[in-house]
Amino acid sequence: MTPLARFYVAATKSSPAIDFDPASNSMSMRGESYPENCSRFYEPVFQWLRHYLAYTGTQPMLLDLEIIYFNSSSSKTFMDLFDLLDAAAETGKPVTVRWHYHPENETAFECGEEFQEDVRHMTFELVPKTV
Repeated sequence: MTPLARFYVAATKSSPAIDFDPASNSMSMRGESYPENCSRFYEPVFQWLRHYLAYTGTQPMLLDLEIIYFNSSSSKTFMDLFDLLDAAAETGKPVTVRWHYHPENETAFECGEEFQEDVRHMTFELVPKTV
């Protein structure tokens, strides 16, 4: 398999900055997520991530998410993302997701708790953002 290139998408008003760096096995998504067509926006992310998971085997990976606001379509997409990562963790890949939230944003915290409850094999941390 060929080495993976870094995957980067700049943030817009309605979509997060996405930075997946295969050299460090770290990924981040930051900003708001309510793209007009959520499936179309996130499909390249899923394609890249599937390739990354196949390429890197059991190397540990870290995903930092700091999503300020997201709509219901994005919530479904995030759950699909966590399902993909949880399946990789079930096969032996150490996966850690850090869900960053502002302490005053109860909705973001509660959504993080719900996501955390739905995964079984990966580490899912709720991380309060320091002001």
